[in-house]
Amino acid sequence: MNYTKVSFKITPDNETNREILVALLAEFPFESFDENNERVEAFAPGDDFDLSILNSVFSEMEFSVETQKEQIPDQNWNEVWEKNYFQPLLIGGRCLIRAPFHTDYPQAEYELVIEPKMAFGTGNHETTTLVAEQILDMDLAGKTVLDMGCGTGILAMLASLRGAKIVVAIDIDSWAFESTVENARLNNIPNVESRLGDASLLGKETFDIIFANIHKNVILNDLPAYENVLNTGGQIHLSGFYTQDMPDIKRKAESVGLTETGFQEKNNWVVYSFSK
Repeated sequence: MNYTKVSFKITPDNETNREILVALLAEFPFESFDENNERVEAFAPGDDFDLSILNSVFSEMEFSVETQKEQIPDQNWNEVWEKNYFQPLLIGGRCLIRAPFHTDYPQAEYELVIEPKMAFGTGNHETTTLVAEQILDMDLAGKTVLDMGCGTGILAMLASLRGAKIVVAIDIDSWAFESTVENARLNNIPNVESRLGDASLLGKETFDIIFANIHKNVILNDLPAYENVLNTGGQIHLSGFYTQDMPDIKRKAESVGLTETGFQEKNNWVVYSFSK
């Protein structure tokens, strides 16, 4: 899939203004964000992103923003991340995430070898780490699990290692779909079933546990579909949004019959948990 990278140069540039910008941009169809010393970068699927839709964002800001748009062609994200020295990651002191090209890494209770495709696939993003930490603390023995927005399959595979009986991993991106298939094979995890698509694929089977680490707007739109396939007494863990988005998520979740059970936060990102 091709991507559009939109770069934002902020004046004055400080951490607070960057957080405000990213929070507002989260309302738009960006799949991931990155930052460097000079700019905030946002990535949207496709090659026809219209910058004019951001005018409402800029009108709310008390600082100035310059934008620059760049087309990112479909490419081998493994090579990109290898060139950028993606490092082994230890989550919760128990789960090691590394790539096949790594040679120096610590031993851990669980080890997942991945061919990294994009940032969300390496486990480095706060939301991936937060949900992985939830999985490490859960008893998944014999459970049926759904991983929506599976990326490179880290959460799905970890759920399997933690004892899940069946894991269905769904992503709308073809790179993610292919990566999850490849990584499950690489780690000898046969019970992760990767599917290409969105919530429209749901309905034929039910799950004890659901993980949805996606965009806030996707979650709000798809929560009824998630609730429909969640077994009574089941748990759903939602991530991919900020603490300030929690009231909207809670309102929608409760409207479809889910009950809040808690949340974890890291750098203003959240994993928000509910039960049925």
